[in-house]
Amino acid sequence: MLNCTSRKQVDLVRDAFFKKYQSPEVAMQSNPTEMAELISILGFKNRRTNTIQRFSNDWLSLSWSEPKELYGIGKYAQDSWDIFYKGDLSIEPKDGVLGKYLAWARTQPENPVK
Repeated sequence: MLNCTSRKQVDLVRDAFFKKYQSPEVAMQSNPTEMAELISILGFKNRRTNTIQRFSNDWLSLSWSEPKELYGIGKYAQDSWDIFYKGDLSIEPKDGVLGKYLAWARTQPENPVK
Protein backbone atom coordinates (compact mmCIF):
# COMPACT_ATOMS: atom_id res chain seq x y z
CA MET A 1 0.00 0.00 0.00
CA LEU A 2 2.93 2.35 0.50
CA ASN A 3 3.92 2.52 -3.15
CA CYS A 4 3.59 6.13 -4.42
CA THR A 5 1.86 7.36 -1.27
CA SER A 6 2.66 8.23 2.34
CA ARG A 7 2.35 6.26 5.53
CA LYS A 8 -0.14 8.88 6.75
CA GLN A 9 -2.43 8.08 3.83
CA VAL A 10 -2.09 4.34 4.41
CA ASP A 11 -2.88 4.85 8.10
CA LEU A 12 -6.32 6.11 7.05
CA VAL A 13 -7.31 2.79 5.44
CA ARG A 14 -5.01 0.11 6.88
CA ASP A 15 -7.19 -1.02 9.79
CA ALA A 16 -10.38 -1.16 7.72
CA PHE A 17 -8.54 -3.01 4.97
CA PHE A 18 -7.18 -5.73 7.26
CA LYS A 19 -10.49 -6.02 9.09
CA LYS A 20 -12.20 -6.79 5.79
CA TYR A 21 -9.38 -8.79 4.15
CA GLN A 22 -8.02 -10.84 7.03
CA SER A 23 -6.06 -13.36 4.96
CA PRO A 24 -4.47 -13.68 1.53
CA GLU A 25 -7.24 -16.12 0.61
CA VAL A 26 -9.91 -13.51 1.33
CA ALA A 27 -7.99 -10.75 -0.47
CA MET A 28 -7.36 -12.91 -3.52
CA GLN A 29 -11.01 -13.95 -3.86
CA SER A 30 -12.59 -10.60 -3.00
CA ASN A 31 -14.59 -8.34 -5.26
CA PRO A 32 -12.00 -6.08 -6.94
CA THR A 33 -14.42 -3.16 -7.21
CA GLU A 34 -15.09 -3.19 -3.46
CA MET A 35 -11.38 -3.41 -2.64
CA ALA A 36 -10.59 -0.58 -5.06
CA GLU A 37 -13.16 1.68 -3.41
CA LEU A 38 -11.79 0.95 0.05
CA ILE A 39 -8.24 1.94 -0.94
CA SER A 40 -9.17 4.69 -3.41
CA ILE A 41 -7.79 7.42 -1.13
CA LEU A 42 -4.30 6.04 -1.85
CA GLY A 43 -4.59 6.63 -5.60
CA PHE A 44 -4.08 4.07 -8.37
CA LYS A 45 -6.94 2.08 -6.82
CA ASN A 46 -7.32 -0.41 -9.67
CA ARG A 47 -3.58 -1.02 -10.01
CA ARG A 48 -3.23 -1.44 -6.24
CA THR A 49 -6.12 -3.87 -6.15
CA ASN A 50 -4.61 -5.93 -8.95
CA THR A 51 -1.25 -5.94 -7.18
CA ILE A 52 -2.75 -6.99 -3.84
CA GLN A 53 -4.71 -9.80 -5.44
CA ARG A 54 -1.78 -11.06 -7.53
CA PHE A 55 0.55 -10.80 -4.52
CA SER A 56 -1.95 -12.78 -2.42
CA ASN A 57 -2.09 -15.48 -5.08
CA ASP A 58 1.71 -15.66 -5.27
CA TRP A 59 1.98 -15.79 -1.47
CA LEU A 60 -0.27 -18.83 -1.43
CA SER A 61 0.79 -20.65 -4.58
CA LEU A 62 4.52 -20.08 -5.07
CA SER A 63 7.31 -21.78 -3.21
CA TRP A 64 9.14 -18.56 -2.41
CA SER A 65 12.04 -17.84 -0.11
CA GLU A 66 12.55 -14.10 -0.65
CA PRO A 67 9.78 -11.48 -0.86
CA LYS A 68 11.23 -10.07 -4.09
CA GLU A 69 10.02 -13.27 -5.78
CA LEU A 70 6.41 -12.17 -5.20
CA TYR A 71 4.45 -9.88 -7.49
CA GLY A 72 4.54 -6.22 -6.48
CA ILE A 73 7.46 -6.44 -4.07
CA GLY A 74 10.14 -3.81 -4.50
CA LYS A 75 13.35 -2.74 -2.83
CA TYR A 76 11.70 -1.22 0.26
CA ALA A 77 9.85 -4.43 1.14
CA GLN A 78 12.88 -6.61 0.43
CA ASP A 79 15.13 -4.33 2.50
CA SER A 80 12.62 -4.41 5.36
CA TRP A 81 12.55 -8.23 5.22
CA ASP A 82 16.34 -8.40 5.24
CA ILE A 83 16.63 -5.99 8.17
CA PHE A 84 13.77 -7.08 10.43
CA TYR A 85 13.34 -10.76 9.55
CA LYS A 86 16.92 -11.75 8.73
CA GLY A 87 18.61 -9.26 11.07
CA ASP A 88 20.94 -8.04 8.31
CA LEU A 89 22.19 -4.59 9.29
CA SER A 90 24.52 -4.34 6.29
CA ILE A 91 21.65 -3.33 4.00
CA GLU A 92 21.98 0.08 2.32
CA PRO A 93 18.36 1.17 1.83
CA LYS A 94 17.22 4.11 -0.27
CA ASP A 95 14.33 4.70 2.13
CA GLY A 96 15.12 7.43 4.65
CA VAL A 97 13.25 5.89 7.58
CA LEU A 98 14.94 2.50 7.13
CA GLY A 99 18.26 4.33 6.88
CA LYS A 100 17.62 6.19 10.15
CA TYR A 101 16.65 2.95 11.86
CA LEU A 102 19.82 1.24 10.65
CA ALA A 103 21.99 4.17 11.77
CA TRP A 104 20.50 3.77 15.25
CA ALA A 105 20.58 -0.05 15.25
CA ARG A 106 24.25 -0.15 14.28
CA THR A 107 25.13 1.85 17.41
CA GLN A 108 23.43 -0.57 19.79
CA PRO A 109 25.61 -2.97 21.81
CA GLU A 110 23.27 -5.84 21.00
CA ASN A 111 21.48 -6.19 17.68
CA PRO A 112 17.90 -4.95 18.39
CA VAL A 113 16.57 -6.90 15.39
CA LYS A 114 17.25 -10.40 16.68
